[in-house]
Amino acid sequence: MLIHPKIDPVALHLGPVSVHWYGLTYLAAFALFMWLGSRRLRHAPFNALRGADAWSMRDVEDILFLGVMGVVLGGRLGYCLFYKPLYYAAHPLEILAVWQGGMSFHGGMLGVIAAMGWFAISRKRPFWQVADFVAPCVPTGLAAGRVGNFINGELWGRLADPQLPWGMVFRGASDAPRHPSQVYQFLLEGLLLFVLLWLYARTTPLQGRVAAAFLFGYGLFRFVAEFFREPDAHLGLLSLGMSMGQWLCVPMLIGGVVLWLWAGRHTRP
Repeated sequence: MLIHPKIDPVALHLGPVSVHWYGLTYLAAFALFMWLGSRRLRHAPFNALRGADAWSMRDVEDILFLGVMGVVLGGRLGYCLFYKPLYYAAHPLEILAVWQGGMSFHGGMLGVIAAMGWFAISRKRPFWQVADFVAPCVPTGLAAGRVGNFINGELWGRLADPQLPWGMVFRGASDAPRHPSQVYQFLLEGLLLFVLLWLYARTTPLQGRVAAAFLFGYGLFRFVAEFFREPDAHLGLLSLGMSMGQWLCVPMLIGGVVLWLWAGRHTRP
């Protein structure tokens, strides 16, 4: 049995400003996106586009800027709507209190989809081309976020078998060992999904299928990880013994399959 190390959430102090580890993981996620985006520019089909259709680092920077806005706005609104709708309906001004915590990946994903749609329209590019460019660059950012969750000792897992070698006691949870679900999600939704998507994208599949693989892959890995993650205390387990996170993954799984089939009939390599 392991004990979660009590790590100060503040990484360093710069005068009156406190720099938190979680904020640094966001910066790492953005830096990784920029680096991976520069690599994607060298891959087919983006390296073969010419003229007005050509992609450049400016496109990567603009997508990142719009994506950051989508993540923050969508993530916050998604948390308020998916997890505490009644509370925030009664306290609407607290929706703006992002410093109090509360972000939803699924809401952030909807925000990023809206950002990609805006980028595609403004640059007159096919939406699925934009989505296929972005999808393989996302999982490393998700992995960075899970590192921040682990450092903060939050979003811990469900109770584990006391004999589990990597069972961990999280301060504030209980004295019983739990699954380090942040690590599970780091490995599944972060590293494994990145490797699979990156390799698949290099095979130049039909347009839209990289995005479809991301939807299905994340939905599947998150659905599995939720079996080991403690449900939100104010929600618990919902219908069919599934958590809110699992229910939000169901549309992703269905959407990934539908998009995959649609791409096979309506797009070309």
